[in-house]
Amino acid sequence: MTSCLPLRLLLPSVLSAIAVLAATLVGATAQERRVPTSVDEVKLSYAAVVQKAAPAVVNVYAARTVTTRNPLFEDPFFRRFFGAPGMPGPNEQQQRSLGSGVVIDPAGLVVTNHHVIDGADQVKVSLADRREFEAEIVLKDARSDLAVLRIKGNNERFPALEFADSDALQVGDLVLAIGNPFAVGQTVTHGIISALARTQVGITDYQFFIQTDAAINPGNSGGALVDMSGKVVGINTAIFSRGGGSVGIGFAIPANMVRVVVSSARDGSNVVKRPWLGARLQGVTAEIAESIGLKRPSGALITQMTPDSPAARAGLRTGDLIVALDGQEIEDSNAFDYRFATKMIGGTSRLRIQRAGRDMTVTVALEAAPELPRDEIVIESRSPFQGVKVSNLSPLLADQLRLDPGAEGVVVVDVANGSIGQRFFQTGDVLLTVNNHKMRRTSDLDKLSRQQTRLWRIVIRRGGQQMSVELRG
Repeated sequence: MTSCLPLRLLLPSVLSAIAVLAATLVGATAQERRVPTSVDEVKLSYAAVVQKAAPAVVNVYAARTVTTRNPLFEDPFFRRFFGAPGMPGPNEQQQRSLGSGVVIDPAGLVVTNHHVIDGADQVKVSLADRREFEAEIVLKDARSDLAVLRIKGNNERFPALEFADSDALQVGDLVLAIGNPFAVGQTVTHGIISALARTQVGITDYQFFIQTDAAINPGNSGGALVDMSGKVVGINTAIFSRGGGSVGIGFAIPANMVRVVVSSARDGSNVVKRPWLGARLQGVTAEIAESIGLKRPSGALITQMTPDSPAARAGLRTGDLIVALDGQEIEDSNAFDYRFATKMIGGTSRLRIQRAGRDMTVTVALEAAPELPRDEIVIESRSPFQGVKVSNLSPLLADQLRLDPGAEGVVVVDVANGSIGQRFFQTGDVLLTVNNHKMRRTSDLDKLSRQQTRLWRIVIRRGGQQMSVELRG
């Protein structure tokens, strides 16, 4: 154990020697971490960092057309007796949203938040020099709340930022947040890394955020969180606030997760390619830790396995506790999900596990989840399923929807606003049987939904629980 002596007991000459040694060691690191040592250093400015980073941070304007109509007009009885030539038709309204983005490729690739452009019919990007360009959506990833855009029809090279290694961040590091809060124009705020690996934010599937006290407000979503070298350490995405403004608790998606999404977009994919473990995990509670002899609750516990998955082929078993991934400690299941999701497809990873009190190391292949033809359809016939979009389940889709690894059948992937189906179903519902017919493929549901019947007996699985309902119609 290293002991610490009071500084007042050290001789001035010793202090000088230590200062020289410390300066040498600090200079050898990639990024200095030290407190100011003089009044002049306190007066130093962030201007050089801002001048490097700000030109690559853009405003993102998204517009979507929303069609609304009175549900009575969908009822055949109402239309028959009250349908008149002057009856109002669907009402179209345009909704607009504003956010920020970061140019991460001189060719015009821009990363922003998924929630900024979700459902948009039109997207525009405004540069720091006030020029505006149309943009197309290259990739959307709701699971990470990230999206990648491409500036249209322009061959010029744009200012772009590089990614830092977000795993190298430490609490207390200085950072700048750049974006367009409240549409007032590009704004820079400063702060520090307040915490790392925040897992209880609840806004994406990958609960692993950088927390900062740099002021982040509405409109900052999708903007850059940069370090003192002007590199992107995170994409600002959320704040904790009771009144809508900054209270010094902001959250950013780590750059290492953003890098994976951008890599998929650069490869021409419209979906993010991530490794698939093929196992369901849960965190370790204090009770579980005590029952398996742990000193403290940590790690990710395997509770379910998919046959012939990478986990199964690696020899993992139900009840194994994952404690490290490629040398990085795993605090809980959220930490594992994030760490594993930032690995690139191909190659292997080494998991350190505990099984029956013994430490073991296994090697897991980094493979994408198998995909099957989805045969997506929207049910249009008059039935409880009207307006429901369904798909055939595959391991990849089950992973994307956070369903049981071995789930099979037909799953709800979307429900139209104002539709009949919206009353009864939600995204992620797995349809097991309808009127005692097992749902194996979407065509099974399409055929049954066209039948005229007064009673619908439906069995679904929602949130891991099986439910039976009877609907008349």
